[in-house]
Amino acid sequence: MAQVTKDTMIGDLLNINLEAAAPILMGIGMHCLGCPASQMETIEEAAAVHGVDADELVNMLNEKLAE
Repeated sequence: MAQVTKDTMIGDLLNINLEAAAPILMGIGMHCLGCPASQMETIEEAAAVHGVDADELVNMLNEKLAE
């Protein structure tokens, strides 16, 4: 089972499990997942840009990845 942290890059996260991660990221307003700039952001940076608590986002992602 893959685990992500606040330091995980969005591009790496999507490579781990696009189907699990994409709906969560889209749900926080990150609609530009294919944008090269978003691929190089960390989960923490993406959370900050979209006004989401990074720890909560990491928890949501890890719960979904564990399914």
